[in-house]
Amino acid sequence: MTKTVLVTGATSGIGKAIAEKFAQNGYNIVVTGRRAQRLQELKEQLENSGASCMALPFDIRSRKACEEAIAGLPDAWKLIDILVNNAGGAWGRDRLDLANIDDWDTMLDTNVKGLAYMTKAVVPGMIEHKSGHIINIGSIAGKEVYENGNMYCAAKFAVEALSKSMRVDLLPFGIRVTHVAPGAVETEFSMVRFKGDTEKAAAVYKGYQPLKPEDIADIVYYTAALPPHVCINDIVVTPTAQANSYALFRQ
Repeated sequence: MTKTVLVTGATSGIGKAIAEKFAQNGYNIVVTGRRAQRLQELKEQLENSGASCMALPFDIRSRKACEEAIAGLPDAWKLIDILVNNAGGAWGRDRLDLANIDDWDTMLDTNVKGLAYMTKAVVPGMIEHKSGHIINIGSIAGKEVYENGNMYCAAKFAVEALSKSMRVDLLPFGIRVTHVAPGAVETEFSMVRFKGDTEKAAAVYKGYQPLKPEDIADIVYYTAALPPHVCINDIVVTPTAQANSYALFRQ
């Protein structure tokens, strides 16, 4: 039977690449995101490539929207075999005392609470069938803090903690939990963080070759394609030019 994967934050970057990778390998795809037009375009792209796809436009920061989206899935789509909690992001990069508290709330609501809401909505079906795989996209910022990272680092540390907790709590049900922590990946991430400042965003990736969204998609797919008795718990992946959350060698 064809398996179904649900990818949050699929309208661009890593999420879009993950959806495309699973579609290429014959999975049914459920994609979510806030930008309805982009989501519809992705749905049409995946269907044109031969995949079955369902698009659910909503904001994962809303607990009610998460619950209603999963509860409203047609019967043929209700069993989610793989949940990829990819939606997230950083807003602002300021010293703690200068940081915008609205940015803090957005980061916690998206990276932590949204991930938890989606997992809570999807996991009962996995428990019922005693199988499933939850893949949480964290960040190297959840391994080591860096200057002016404050709440983004805290949010991604929480993603790793939630991943570890899920793995323990869901152990009796045969559900795998994988945490993937990328370093620098060239996406819209920096444009969002610097609120449309193209110069600052471009500078983040100057002088070295960053990862591509497809690199992360390949890794995510690899962890999901392993035999059911094998679980990759945690992966940290960086460009060759990056040693940790703050050490980058630029040419």
